[in-house]
Amino acid sequence: MTSPFQPDELRRYQRHLSLPQVGLAGQQRLREARVLIVGAGGLGSPTALYLAAAGVGTIGLVDNDVVDESNLQRQLLHGTKDIGRSKLHSARDRLHDVNPHVQVITHAAWLTSQNALGIIADYDIVLDGTDNFATRYLINDACVLLGKPNVHGAIFQFDGQASVFATADGPCYRCLYPEPPPPGSVPDCATGGVFGVLPGLVGTIQAVETIKLILNTGDSLAGRLLMIDTLSMQFRQVSVERDPDCPACGTHEITALIDYDQFCGTPAIGAASPGAINVPEVTSEEVRAMIASNPALCIVDVREPHETASGTIAGALLIPLATLPAHLESLALAQHIITVCQSGKRSAVAARQLTEAGAPSVHSLAGGMNAWGAAVAG
Repeated sequence: MTSPFQPDELRRYQRHLSLPQVGLAGQQRLREARVLIVGAGGLGSPTALYLAAAGVGTIGLVDNDVVDESNLQRQLLHGTKDIGRSKLHSARDRLHDVNPHVQVITHAAWLTSQNALGIIADYDIVLDGTDNFATRYLINDACVLLGKPNVHGAIFQFDGQASVFATADGPCYRCLYPEPPPPGSVPDCATGGVFGVLPGLVGTIQAVETIKLILNTGDSLAGRLLMIDTLSMQFRQVSVERDPDCPACGTHEITALIDYDQFCGTPAIGAASPGAINVPEVTSEEVRAMIASNPALCIVDVREPHETASGTIAGALLIPLATLPAHLESLALAQHIITVCQSGKRSAVAARQLTEAGAPSVHSLAGGMNAWGAAVAG
């Protein structure tokens, strides 16, 4: 038996209760809903804030990153005081401030083939706030297998898109994109950049679609892909039909989750893919000791030039990851190499490439320049 709304809740949701499409019954559905948001970053920020404000009773968050200063241009769940904190802790505090009646469940992990089904099974709707193709295909397949709607959003530079996949009669993400793009053909946000307000626009659309699904009102974006060009401020949409030959929702050939990093030809987030070289990491303190004892230590910074404005390690070679293959032969001659990026993800990829090229000793800076800066401040 559900408990009645308290007077403060009725005051909070007054504008919803006045809408015939919501009313008290709809607000109760919102309170009983369980929504999982994968990613507490650019897209996860507006979606989580609006779902909490709307009174969605249980919001799950999946993330395993910390707040970096470069996030604050677009990730409004977090503030300057949160730099260095877990994104989940920052998000939980912010959402409880927005609405103390909402339960926030945090999953401190990257979503993987091993944990996705177990996590997603406890929720009604999954909201995709990720920034890489491997996790998008993972979320899609898990949602299809479990029969959960997948509210999709994606952003790049000034362009965004949104849709709803894996509904009972609608297409899934694989119907639209049967194959991932070639590895390295699509830069990530760190490399290509992103217009700061764009995630707010796309994420808000995702929140709208999620609330409509919960209320069972309006026409969802299922079967349509909404594309947004903020430079021209044009919105257009294309129809997406369910593909009868889709291995996920059509022929149902996919009966279990696969290795999505291998499928997309990309390195795993936070860990090496099976069979990949395991790259050793070193801490900021260990790198300082190495520099003191070996002034000729080769430090390779694989960030983009604009990222170095926040600081560099003295003497580091700036070689963006996309250009690293052209330097592998010469760098492999160095006796000991430390690779560096902003968070430690791209540097792990670079370290693997250098090791495979024959470099005798390569380490990746754990936590990247985020950790280095924090260690300096400490």
